[in-house]
Amino acid sequence: MIGFLRGRLAAKQPPQLLIDVGGVGYEVEAPMSTFYGLPAAGAEVSLFTHLVVREDAHILFAFGTERERKLFRELLKVSNVGPKLALSLLSGMSVDAFMLCVEAEDADALVRIPGVGRKTAERLLIEMRDRIKHLGVGSAVAPMPGRPTESSNGAAQAEAYSALIALGYKPAEVTRLLRAVDASVQTTEEMIRGALQAAATK
Repeated sequence: MIGFLRGRLAAKQPPQLLIDVGGVGYEVEAPMSTFYGLPAAGAEVSLFTHLVVREDAHILFAFGTERERKLFRELLKVSNVGPKLALSLLSGMSVDAFMLCVEAEDADALVRIPGVGRKTAERLLIEMRDRIKHLGVGSAVAPMPGRPTESSNGAAQAEAYSALIALGYKPAEVTRLLRAVDASVQTTEEMIRGALQAAATK
């Protein structure tokens, strides 16, 4: 099992990252909660990882904090929750927000996340009630302060659009969410954050 990666952030295109570790490029998938803390491409980064083995692929998932990875692993134990849905949940809300959601039995907040239907939301509230108590306070290995990469507004919008589609949002919904983002926002990460915040309050 690969527990963590430390190397150069070669490329990032939500939800995929490419980490150069000693000349070997590791392709990983990460939630938006991790993307927000990443430095610019080319910088050093450390990430906790979780390997999912399927018949047709080995997929490595990466997380900025141990708590994110713990929650991801606990979510995978819930009936009918796979890696893609677990990633969407972590992209749609922070670990603390998820814990509050479970404690408050707020199914409506969970249903706003792509792929989470009413039955799945209710199952999450029931099955995660005891498991969230074991999440604790983890240490952050990944977030290394770095200036966000500036890009032209058009390129950033295109990247944000692709990332939101990859997270499960429908094209029409993505267009609406991106229109709700403040026009002064220039970076891809900020656009995605704004769109996800708009989705959470719709």
